[in-house]
Amino acid sequence: MAENILRKLVNNSQMAIDDGVYEVDVDLQKSNEDFVEIIKINKHATLLTEVKFASPSLGKIRTLTDPASIAKQMIAGGSRALSVLTQPHLFHGSPEYFMKVRQAVDVPLLMKDIMIDKVQIDAAKKIGADYMLVIQSLFDQKYLKEIDEFIDYGHRQGLDVLLEVHTRAEFQNALKTEADIIGINNRNLDTLEIDLKTTELVLDGYEKSRIILSESGINTSEDIQYLKKCGADAFLIGSSIMKSDNIEEQVKKLVNAY
Repeated sequence: MAENILRKLVNNSQMAIDDGVYEVDVDLQKSNEDFVEIIKINKHATLLTEVKFASPSLGKIRTLTDPASIAKQMIAGGSRALSVLTQPHLFHGSPEYFMKVRQAVDVPLLMKDIMIDKVQIDAAKKIGADYMLVIQSLFDQKYLKEIDEFIDYGHRQGLDVLLEVHTRAEFQNALKTEADIIGINNRNLDTLEIDLKTTELVLDGYEKSRIILSESGINTSEDIQYLKKCGADAFLIGSSIMKSDNIEEQVKKLVNAY
């Protein structure tokens, strides 16, 4: 099973690259705000909320509507940064959605995709992304080579890097890189199952040296309080907000978890 999902995600990106999805001809500016600084000084829970209409685990989450208006509702609720899916296969994302959001808001944006090629990094720069996602397991499991070079290329394009891990071993490897933020995905990409304890297990005994983002399966204020106690500095929340009838209120509730 493990291999299948990761392999499928890599293949999806390759398919999208082959289809020319990332061949964009724009030059949008990234945000004027620094997400790491926001996290450091924010008194409340710092949310990176995700604009996504579908996912491999849930299928369709929300009817495709205007991503810019969803983004604005999230920010009105107090979200300080947004993640926007650009992966068409399984996630119903696209660089076009990202551009609509970029033109509508000035908060830091993460281009959420399975990054396997510099073509995608070039696209991230053009569409005005502040952050790109890199997945440690793709390198640890040898789907990709040279993580340092990949991260360095992103940095040279003016992008910050969110490096995602799921296990302690991946976390140890991630700490050796120049990634700007390390994300701990509570979802096991092998089985798609979620366990919030993942953040606790990965961070157990960790001496603070990086900004830590906890991702996936975060639904309530209690979840956020628990993850903060485990050592998370910020929280990536997608489905539980996208499924909500009142996005702004749902975000507000979670932002005020502390």
